[in-house]
Formats: sequence, C-alpha cells, structure tokens
Amino acid sequence: MTFRFAVFDIDGTLVDSRAIITACMDKAFIGAGLPPPGFERTRRVIGLSLAPGLAYLAPQADEALRNRILESYRTAFFEMRQDPTFHSPAYDGADALLRSLLADNWVLGIATGKSRRGLDAMLEQHAWGDLFQAHFCADDGPGKPHPHMVLENMRVVGAQPDQTLVIGDSEHDMAMAIAAGTTAIGVSWGFGTTEEMLAAGAVRVTHQMGELEEALKSHELSL
Repeated sequence: MTFRFAVFDIDGTLVDSRAIITACMDKAFIGAGLPPPGFERTRRVIGLSLAPGLAYLAPQADEALRNRILESYRTAFFEMRQDPTFHSPAYDGADALLRSLLADNWVLGIATGKSRRGLDAMLEQHAWGDLFQAHFCADDGPGKPHPHMVLENMRVVGAQPDQTLVIGDSEHDMAMAIAAGTTAIGVSWGFGTTEEMLAAGAVRVTHQMGELEEALKSHELSL
C-alpha cells in the first residue's frame, strides 16, 4: 500500500478565520495608536509567526511597540474565544474531506502559524483532535516559510518528501512545502491569491473542496 501524507494549514484552508483575524489585528493596531491594517494587508502575513508578520505590517514601529501590538492581538483573540458565541466555521466540505482521506488510508498532519493554545482550541471546537497524527505550530520552532514544521511532521509519521503533500492558502505555505522538498497544493478560498501561490511553487491551486479532494487523490496515482 502506498504511504500518503497530507499536511494541512488551518486558517484560510480548513477554517474560515478571515474576519476574526482581521478584526483582532485591527483592534491591536488601533489600541497602539496606529492605523488598522485591514484585510488586504493582514492577509499577506497570515501563516507567518506574529513577530515577522508585525515587522511587515508595522515597519515604522520599534520592538517595544510591536511587542505591545503582539500581546494586544493575542489578548483580543483569547477574549474572543471566551465569548460563548465565538465560532470560526470550518469551510463547507472540510470535515468530509479529512474523513474521506482517512477512510482511504491517508495520514494527516498540520503545519500552522497559530499558537499551540489557538491550535488546541480549534481542534477541540471542530472535534478534529483525533484526525491528525502530527501537528506543529508557531510555538514549536521556526515558522513559515521555513520548512521546520513540515520536516517535523514527516519525522513523526515516517514520511518521505515524495510521499508528502502540503495544502495551504498562502505563498508562505507553498514556499514552506518547496523548502521541505514536498509537493505544494494551494486553495483559493483563504488569504492568498492564485497568482501568489503559483509563483511560490504550487503545482496546482484548487477552487472548491471537492476539487481539492480530486487533486489529492489523483496525485496519489503518480506516487
């Protein structure tokens, strides 16, 4: 049996967190006395760890101010999660896709720029904790586009680069996949654009969850 390993990004790939992330980032910037970056600028740093993301969003700010923004963002996100009405919905078809891959004997992993606390909360919210054999996040080492998270996923499950596909919604996901020697597949419903992902090395960008499933399962025929 062919070993098949799919490593997923979370935000913008499996879960629609665009509005929540943008709102928390805007709130953190306003609290620091800076203009809110809004979605168009914020989307460019999703997937990166917060520190380099803030360096891009607030190049004029010194380290102390960036640290203040970082803590304000984390606080805003934490407070939002405490709201009983809080919900970052999974994209339509995401749960079915994951369970279909498992039924076909795929192994699943996660590589996300979220904190461990944020990742654990997301897995609990969607009852996905037992679907993934490995998961690495921003707290575990170098963030995207460094290949660390993909390499660690492969180490844990015993996968080789030619057995591994990385699925994400940004150029940072694609660059991470390429740096790890794996295959990168993009999705267009998140934060990045098709053009950005193709330029970063995606072999394909899919536009619907069903198309992503077809892309993954057709790619396995070449393994």
